[in-house]
Amino acid sequence: MSASTPDLTLYGRAGCHLCEAMEAELAPHLAHNGLKLIKIDISCQPKLEECFGADIPVLTHGKQEICRHFFDLDALQNWLSESGVIR
Repeated sequence: MSASTPDLTLYGRAGCHLCEAMEAELAPHLAHNGLKLIKIDISCQPKLEECFGADIPVLTHGKQEICRHFFDLDALQNWLSESGVIR
């Protein structure tokens, strides 16, 4: 694991069932891999609402998209490996 805890960002909206499902599926992988999750409600930010609209949830690390719409374990594992979080 890297020295600092990587932050993943989940862009979504309150009441979005896809967003809630992605967060629930992601949860066990956060602590296991020493990750922190930052949740951003796009409905509170007009620029993000314009950018994403109904195209949520989106899981990112910085500007790198990991997965969109549905949790993708393979994509997360690829990101973990490529980013050096797991070896």
